[in-house]
Amino acid sequence: MYIFELEMKVRDYECDIQGVVNNSVYQNYLEHTRHEFLEANNISFAELHDRGIDPMVSSIEIAYKTPLRPGDNFISKLYVSKEGVRYIFHQIILRKSDNKLAIKAKVHAVVVIDGKLAAALPEFDELVTRSEVKAE
Repeated sequence: MYIFELEMKVRDYECDIQGVVNNSVYQNYLEHTRHEFLEANNISFAELHDRGIDPMVSSIEIAYKTPLRPGDNFISKLYVSKEGVRYIFHQIILRKSDNKLAIKAKVHAVVVIDGKLAAALPEFDELVTRSEVKAE
């Protein structure tokens, strides 16, 4: 089902006074994973922007399950689906030491072309197709 994964490590400065990763930092992890995923699929935000194409996050749903702590290694995974004009990046983060679910997220993105909401982006549609094939 998940078509991409990225391993990362918690840095001390990402944690709050309780000694766990601050809730806002998880969005950085999710974004970094999406950017690495797109780069691995030869999709460049800079190149898209130069063509007048701007994918944008429209909303994010995050469920926090198990906190990560300084030094924890973790795996960030994703797959992509589509609902109407929205591309949904389904993402999870698992603590590597015990495979416990740290967070589960849905990142909704839309594509704006020359300032107007677009129904589709062929490069993203291909990622959705890859996700569907992997799920079979």
